[in-house]
Amino acid sequence: MKKILHLAIIAFVLFTQSNFAQELYMPRNIKEAYANGTRSKDGKPGKKYWQNQGRYNMEISVDPKTKMVSGTETILYENNSNDTLRNIAIRFVNNLHKPSSPRGSSVSDDFLSNGLTITSLKIENEVYKEDARSWGTVGRVKYTKGIVPHTKVTIKIDWNYPLSKESGREGQIDETTFFVAYSYPRISVFDDYNGWDILPHTDRQEFYNDFNDYVFSVKAPKNYVVYATGDLLNPDEVLQPEFAARLKKSYTTDEILHIANEQEMKSGIVTKQYDWNVWKFEAKNISDVCFGLSDHYLWDASSVIVDKKTNRRASVQAAYDVKGTDFVNSVKNNQYALDWFSNNWPGVPYPFSKMTAFQGFADMEYPMICNDSQMGDAKFAQLVQDHEVAHTYFPFYMGINETRYAFMDEGWATTFEYLIGIAEHGKEDADQFYKEFRVQNYINDRSAEEDQPIISMSTQVSGAGYGNNSYGKASLSYLALKDMLGDDLFKKALHTYMETWNGKHPIPWDYFNSFNATTGKNLNWFFQNWFFTNNYLDIAIKNISSDRKTITVENIGGFAIPFDVIITFADKSKVTLHQTPAIWEKNQKSAKVILKTTKKIQKIQLDGGIFMDATPSNNIINVK
Repeated sequence: MKKILHLAIIAFVLFTQSNFAQELYMPRNIKEAYANGTRSKDGKPGKKYWQNQGRYNMEISVDPKTKMVSGTETILYENNSNDTLRNIAIRFVNNLHKPSSPRGSSVSDDFLSNGLTITSLKIENEVYKEDARSWGTVGRVKYTKGIVPHTKVTIKIDWNYPLSKESGREGQIDETTFFVAYSYPRISVFDDYNGWDILPHTDRQEFYNDFNDYVFSVKAPKNYVVYATGDLLNPDEVLQPEFAARLKKSYTTDEILHIANEQEMKSGIVTKQYDWNVWKFEAKNISDVCFGLSDHYLWDASSVIVDKKTNRRASVQAAYDVKGTDFVNSVKNNQYALDWFSNNWPGVPYPFSKMTAFQGFADMEYPMICNDSQMGDAKFAQLVQDHEVAHTYFPFYMGINETRYAFMDEGWATTFEYLIGIAEHGKEDADQFYKEFRVQNYINDRSAEEDQPIISMSTQVSGAGYGNNSYGKASLSYLALKDMLGDDLFKKALHTYMETWNGKHPIPWDYFNSFNATTGKNLNWFFQNWFFTNNYLDIAIKNISSDRKTITVENIGGFAIPFDVIITFADKSKVTLHQTPAIWEKNQKSAKVILKTTKKIQKIQLDGGIFMDATPSNNIINVK
C-alpha cells in the first residue's frame, strides 16, 4: 500500500511539474489582485471584482473666434472599492500642450498652449481652491472627508482651455473646423491592481478610462454642425426641418444620403439660425466622449444592420471637406466594415449606435467616431479607417489599459485590419500591406530594443520598439494562435474572453487564463514564448536526412510561428506542407518535418508568409 501511495505521489508531482512548468511571470501587484479574489485564474473576473464609475453631465461651449473651449460638469462618482479615496486623481489629457508637460517627441510652437484652467471646483458643495495651473496631464485634489467604500460623491467643475493651433489627436483642423477630444476633466481610473492611474500622458501611449454614463451638450454658433459620440437627442432643435428629416431617414435605410452638401452649408440653411445652437447627446457605459464641428464640412449618412438576430441598426456618418476625396466613400466603406466586423472577425455585433468618420489629422480612434487624415489613396485610406473602427472592440468594448499594455488593443485592431483587408482586397494584397507596414520595419531593425518582450509595459519601451510590440509583434502572436487552434476554437475562445470582460478592465493574464480555460489547453508555453521572451522571427533548414524523408527546421529566432514547407520536385511539380506553431511545443529550437513522397525532390523552401524571416537566405536548400 505504501509503495502504491509513493508511486501516486511521484505521479502527482510529475503531473504538477508538467502542468505548471510554464507558470507565467506576474508582477507582485498582479499576483496580489489574484490572491485578493478580484481576478480569477479561470479567466473570469474574480468573485470580489469591482470597478468604479461616474455619471457625467456636461455643458460645453466652443468659440470659433477665440478658439476657447469652456464647460461645466457635474460628476456623480461611485467608489465601489474597499478603499477610502482621500486624494482624487483628475486627468486632463489636453495639458499635454503645456510647455511644462513631458512629451514623447518634440513639438512646434503651434502645438503649445496654456492648458487647463479650473474656475470652480466643488466636492459635495464644498469649495476647493484649485485652478489646475500647476497640473500636468494628471492632477490631485485632496478630499478632506474621503470617498468611503461603496458610496457616491458629487463633484462639480467649471473649466476652460484653448484649442491648439497645431492639430494632432485634437485641435484646429482649419479656421472653422475643430476636433475636440479629451476636452473635460475626468476622474482617473482607480483599479484593483494599481490604485490610482497617475501615469502622465506623453502622446505616445494612449488611454485608460472607466466606463461612464454621459449626458452632454455642445454649444456652437449657427451654421456649425456638431458630430459627436452618442445619440443626438434634439435634431429638431438644432437643424432645419428638411435636414433633420434627412438625418432621421438615414437611421433606417441602407441608402447613402447627403444630409448637407457644399452649397447648402455655404448658404447657411442647415442649422437653426439662432446665434448659438445647443446640440445634446447621450452615451451610456462608454469609456469616453468627444466631438468635432465645422461650418463647411459635407455631411453624409446611412445605416447598416449590425445584429441580424434583432435587426438592430447602427448609424454610419461622414463629415469632410470638399477636398477630402478619401471620405466620399467613407459611409459605404464603414457600412461594409461594421457588417463585416459584426459577422466575421471578431464576429461580435457592433456594440454602439453610431460610427462617424471625421476628416482631421490624427488617424485616431474614439468611441463612435474616428479622426482620420486625407491620404490621397482610397485603398490605404480604407485600411486606416478599418483599423480605427476595429478599435471599437479593443479598447472601447473591452476596457483595455492602453497606457500600460497597448498590445492588448493595437495588436487586435491590427489583426482585424488584416483579416478584413483579405475580404476587401484579397489575400495577396492584404499580405503585402501587412508585411510592409506591420512587420518589415521590425525585421529590418535588429537593435536590441526591437526584441524586448511584448509584455513589457508600453511606457517602458521607446521609439519603434513601442510600435512593434504594440502592433506587429502582438498581432502576429494572435494570428499564430489562430493558426494553431483553428478558426472555430480560436473564435470560441475569443468570444468567451470578450463576453466575459466587455465593459470591464482585463489585463494580459486575464487574456491568457481565459484562452486556457475556454480551449481546455495549457497554452502557457505559447504565451511564454510570444509575450515573455526576447524571441524574434527567424527559422532555417538545418539539414535533410540521407534518405530524403525528413528535414530538420531550426528555430533560430525562437518565436513559435506557422510556416509552409514548399517542395519542388524534379518534374517541376510542387506540394506545400503547412506546419502550425504546435510543431514548436516540445522543442523550441528545432523540429522535424516528415516528407511523405517517393518522387525525386529538387528543392525545399520554407515560407513564413506574413511571419517574415530575418534571414531568408537559409530557408532554401537545393537537393542533389
